[in-house]
Amino acid sequence: MKRYTREMIVWFAIYSVTLIVSLNLLRSMEMGQPLKTMIALLPAVPIAGVLVSIMRVMRDSDELMQRLYFLATSFSALLTAFITFTYGFLENIGFPKFPTFLIMPMMFAFWGLSLFWFSKRYK
Repeated sequence: MKRYTREMIVWFAIYSVTLIVSLNLLRSMEMGQPLKTMIALLPAVPIAGVLVSIMRVMRDSDELMQRLYFLATSFSALLTAFITFTYGFLENIGFPKFPTFLIMPMMFAFWGLSLFWFSKRYK
């Protein structure tokens, strides 16, 4: 687990640097749309690395942890889907658009909370 933790810390550090650099470049430089698009998407690359690391942690875990990860992932996905779907109805009556960049952090937050909740059953 320490290996995966270190790996994710490195990916998040790369993400932080990439995000700061890309935002500064986008604010300070005049550029065409293709280059602007590539620079805006740069922070997604290290996040893909984080996701791969998470998948490897899940794959390399024992059966009990895999079950807990499955339950937490399912609950997180379903709750996030329900919230964003339901909020869509509120947008129809004038509520502000839901920022899509919040979906992934929402899923991770629900995943962490539900993993804690489900793992309590096995202690």
